[in-house]
Amino acid sequence: MSSSALTRPTLVLNKSWQPVRVATAARCLIMLWNGTVKAVDLNDYQTYSWEDWSRITPGDEHVVVRSVQQDILVPDVVVLQNYAKQPKRTVTFSRRNLFRRDAHQCQYCGCKPSSSELTIDHVLPRSQGGGSSWENCVLACVKCNTRKGGRTPEQANMPLKVKPVRPKWTHLFSMPKHRISTWSKFISDAYWDVELQE
Repeated sequence: MSSSALTRPTLVLNKSWQPVRVATAARCLIMLWNGTVKAVDLNDYQTYSWEDWSRITPGDEHVVVRSVQQDILVPDVVVLQNYAKQPKRTVTFSRRNLFRRDAHQCQYCGCKPSSSELTIDHVLPRSQGGGSSWENCVLACVKCNTRKGGRTPEQANMPLKVKPVRPKWTHLFSMPKHRISTWSKFISDAYWDVELQE
């Protein structure tokens, strides 16, 4: 078996054909085998059980998992057989997610220095009662953070580029960098065009 084929990402859709997560091909093949999902043929959107999917003869252009007895086609997309709602998720307030939300950019001058030259600034300074939260923290370059000091943006005459808000959870927070072109039928262009974390 090819380990790279087993770790390849597969898009998982709920019963309404909405993306709910990305799983490894190994996980999806197990779910296909036990009947939790069906594999989707992206040419005609027909769904296949394990029994039917394992009978398909893969072409040279397909990614396969090889066993002693046969080659199994790795599905790009699977659909759950029981309804799975869109999970309600919140984004954890963390340094990594703050960098994602602010796109590695100073929220005062707009520059994009290296990560080591960006700091977390409290819009309402802690010295004035401000806390650490999505709504009160932004990325700032060292120069802007030093210039602002212990003042608010208004007091320092340094307007923010964007008002800080709590981000909504999207697939961006769980999406692998490896993009599968066939997923575009299920995920909008806006999803792909958003800058992801390096």
